[in-house]
Amino acid sequence: MNRTFSIIKPDATKRNITGSINKIIEENNLKIIAQKRVKLTKVQAEGFYSVHKDKPFFKDLIDYMTSGPVILQVLEGNNAVEHYRNIMGSTNPENAETGTIRKTHALNIQENSVHGSDSDKNAEIEIKYFFDEGEIIS
Repeated sequence: MNRTFSIIKPDATKRNITGSINKIIEENNLKIIAQKRVKLTKVQAEGFYSVHKDKPFFKDLIDYMTSGPVILQVLEGNNAVEHYRNIMGSTNPENAETGTIRKTHALNIQENSVHGSDSDKNAEIEIKYFFDEGEIIS
């Protein structure tokens, strides 16, 4: 068992579809072992997405991620990072496979409903960015 990090993004919380997304996660054998609803500050969002700070879409990304509440999650399961990335689907929902979160719920390439870690190392970093170990109940 290992862990990955997930964010249910503002477009999904605004449309009140977090339960539907969680259902897909749980039906695909990932366990939600930590979860909290927050409104990211600009400082939190800039720190989390600092790897993109020199890219032209950075300001729009920060504006979007701070536009409404998000659901921060720690997921646990076998090959959690890779498995969740498959469940999420392609970043561009037009290219995502049927049944994935993004094919089912995303509005477009930016408002694509979910974020997931892209490696075990980044999952560890991202989890520690938002969660204390005491908040994670395995």
